[in-house]
Amino acid sequence: MILTLSDEIRDAQTDSRPIVALESTIITHGMPYPQNLQTARAVEQVVRDHGAAPATIAISNGQIHIGMPDDALDRLAQTPEAMKLSRADLAIALANGKTGATTVAATMICAARAGIEVFATGGIGGVHRGAEQSFDISADLRELSKTAVTVVCAGAKAILDLPKTLEVLETLGVPVIGYQTNVLPAFWSRSSDLAIPLRMESAAEIAAAHRERGEIRLEGGQLIANPIPIEAEIPSDYLNPIIAQAIAEAETQGITAKQVTPFLLARIVELTAGRSLRSNIALVKNNAKLGAEIAVALKGM
Repeated sequence: MILTLSDEIRDAQTDSRPIVALESTIITHGMPYPQNLQTARAVEQVVRDHGAAPATIAISNGQIHIGMPDDALDRLAQTPEAMKLSRADLAIALANGKTGATTVAATMICAARAGIEVFATGGIGGVHRGAEQSFDISADLRELSKTAVTVVCAGAKAILDLPKTLEVLETLGVPVIGYQTNVLPAFWSRSSDLAIPLRMESAAEIAAAHRERGEIRLEGGQLIANPIPIEAEIPSDYLNPIIAQAIAEAETQGITAKQVTPFLLARIVELTAGRSLRSNIALVKNNAKLGAEIAVALKGM
């Protein structure tokens, strides 16, 4: 059996209780230690507090771990050499017994394999700035068109080309649903200048749409864009010059591929004196809350 379920997740499945998947790259590649461990534990607790079981997903010893005991979570948070896994290298890591953290795409694959329908994350990957030359487009976007998991996020990461990301999602047929908003959130900021065509007001509406997709056998999932709480928002006019500086530094240093996003996020934390990290933590917790509410609504149907 390639899946190893934690006791908490096994019990939740046995009792038919709601479960929310959580990614692990935010632990290994998104935040420094010990904030990464503290955040992972806090996000899991938010899921529990809102009626669901948290299933943090990671890879080790040839197994997909669905839910992580506290000691395993602690070890992962202190494993900087963990692989950053997406669709392309997930099976390789399993075959070679590597330790790996799952991106949005890999988390969706593993969650679906375990029968988990809802996944809460920070921000999805997307089309990188300059992709017309680099062709750097996250596998997260295609995964959303293939795998039937509802993903709650605070929009695509603001370091990306948001208009192109939204266009690719539309081309792939991925429904982008604004949760109580008509505009695309921009991760640390509550809004961008991009309208999104779909809006829903409640977790119950989102759950009903998810269930209906299954009924009519639509391939793929749906993306829920949940704005960061007002009190944690960083205005885009403050952030944009900082993002531009971080991107320029990455280009100068020759940073490419999977290392780009971790470098940019870490550099932006430095340039904002930790403010972006605090906002990141707040938005992940906010998404975990909504994810748990959707999972609870799904179980009630």
